[in-house]
Amino acid sequence: MEDKLDLTSPDIVNENIEKLAALFPSCVTETANGKAIDFDLLRQELNYNVVEGNKERYRLEWAGKREAIVTANLPTTKTLRPIKADSVDFDATQNLYIEGDNLEVLKLLQESYLGKVKMIYIDPPYNTGNDFVYKDNFTQDKAEYEQENAIKDEYNQRLVTNPETSGRYHSDWLSMIYPRLKLSRTLLNDEGIIFISIGPDEVSNLISLTNEVFGEINRAGICVRLAKSGGNTGSFFSPNVEYILVYAKDISKLEGFKVEMDEELIKKVYTQVETEGERKGEKYRTMGLYQASLKDLRPNQKYFIECPDGSKVLPPCSIQDEIMRTGDGRWRWTKPKLLEELSKGNVLFKETNNGILIDSNGNKSKWNIYTKIWLNDRQDEGQVPNDLILKYENRHSSKELQDLQIPFDFAKPKDLIVYLLNVAGIKDNDIILDFFSGSATTAHAVMQLNAEDGGNRKFIMVQVPEATDEKSEAFKAGYKNICEIGKERIRRAAKKIKEETGADIDYGFRVYRLDSSNMQDVYYKPQDYKQEALDLFADNVKPDRTADDLLAQVMLDWGIPLSHKIEQVSIAGKQVFKVAQNSLIACFDKGIDEEFAKIIAKEAPLRIVFRDNGFINDTAKTNVKQLLKQLSPDTEMKVI
Repeated sequence: MEDKLDLTSPDIVNENIEKLAALFPSCVTETANGKAIDFDLLRQELNYNVVEGNKERYRLEWAGKREAIVTANLPTTKTLRPIKADSVDFDATQNLYIEGDNLEVLKLLQESYLGKVKMIYIDPPYNTGNDFVYKDNFTQDKAEYEQENAIKDEYNQRLVTNPETSGRYHSDWLSMIYPRLKLSRTLLNDEGIIFISIGPDEVSNLISLTNEVFGEINRAGICVRLAKSGGNTGSFFSPNVEYILVYAKDISKLEGFKVEMDEELIKKVYTQVETEGERKGEKYRTMGLYQASLKDLRPNQKYFIECPDGSKVLPPCSIQDEIMRTGDGRWRWTKPKLLEELSKGNVLFKETNNGILIDSNGNKSKWNIYTKIWLNDRQDEGQVPNDLILKYENRHSSKELQDLQIPFDFAKPKDLIVYLLNVAGIKDNDIILDFFSGSATTAHAVMQLNAEDGGNRKFIMVQVPEATDEKSEAFKAGYKNICEIGKERIRRAAKKIKEETGADIDYGFRVYRLDSSNMQDVYYKPQDYKQEALDLFADNVKPDRTADDLLAQVMLDWGIPLSHKIEQVSIAGKQVFKVAQNSLIACFDKGIDEEFAKIIAKEAPLRIVFRDNGFINDTAKTNVKQLLKQLSPDTEMKVI
């Protein structure tokens, strides 16, 4: 039925086929399974020369790459179920904590969060040979894949060790990370950015892979982070550093990348004015007025400057006369700008024995010229961050977790994430995603920064409920999996931040858990059942699912963010959900009739959804649809 929600994640393969069909209709063919692309013709359409076969080219290849692409594109029928008992301030909060395999979760978020995330930070498994990787099944066809994932509890079965002795040691890791990066990129908005922490074992592969997914042109940097000082481990060098890969969705639209001036830098390079005057006590540093390799600057940045002894100088160049001069030398300022700054006392002439400026005769001058850069001016502007990060060692995270009485190893320092949030210019109302959230350091950092500046940044944490080791302190403290640790850290961190700052911010989070669809298999594949079998399914919703469960799946399918405000009201004796005021109205009760439709129509919702078997009869269903068209023509009605 055309008014029925399909309740699956987007079918990326079919969407891509339709996009290619619009551009290259001659490359679309038909098969027993529907439309397909004739890749030989497509290759020819994209080439000026005759394409005769595969050719070698520069790219990253590994065993399982094509299967990883297929895995990223396979739709899922799974859903997210709200867990209100684990949530904090469920009705009002805009933060999310999602338990489940992040590959499936990223697929489910494609409709609701497409192009809405400003920053992603992830700290994936480093593939050291001791940690776990997600074992995705690449060999099944779509039907087998969906069938298995509908009945299988994969939380710990999907996590396997990846020893260095494995024949697919690097390939398995790349096959794990590739589809997740591919899906995450679509969630970023055009100004979005991703930070990826990684160790030395896979940094080179990850650079090549991320170049492919995001485009090498969109690489903003590769930072080196001091993870720990000292140590005596390792065969040849003690491993003390990690890397942070930084990529933009679109580098031309990337903003931010300014941080506060470093105090050590200020002490090192700035001079304080000691003489009397308006600027006594202020600090400045100097910069040469001449800079080499400024070929793109305008000709009016080549001119003579008169020095204190009356001689004239200009940057290194070939002098023909005072009108025509050739060479690469340029001043940083135009002459009007120079005269303005001279009047302010912001130009310094210094005598030197090894100057590079030349006089009017083409000889080396004894003068060098500098400009003053005032600290007060530069502090407002900030400075470009350094790609060597020394401040946030792992020992700081241990102290943070000890203060919260949370037993967890290998977390990233909260202040590192705060630093990255500031570097990227993440502001009010921006969404931050972490789909390897671990102990939820990112959530802690977002709340901390919001408390400091009154912001309303929102987080989405995703974590597979990996079981804790029975010998670990976490297990002994009652934490059976990593998700329990992450949720409790957010609760305790929120309490601590509120006590210390008194800030009025969003300290809550809604918990959702990945599960099989709320719908019976017959909902998706009625063609696989005979009529007598169909008659057995009086209700296509699974008996253990609640109205809250159904609402979450409807929101995901209709592309409505799970963070939107949800109200429950009673209308004509029926439970009605109102999402973001009138963006969506949902009623999953039975007994829907024409009178109820007349009442709902007064709300003028953009969308409304009912259960397929919620109507009194088939006639009522038809009448309700027609009534809504008449009384609220902008309302779109669907059923599940």
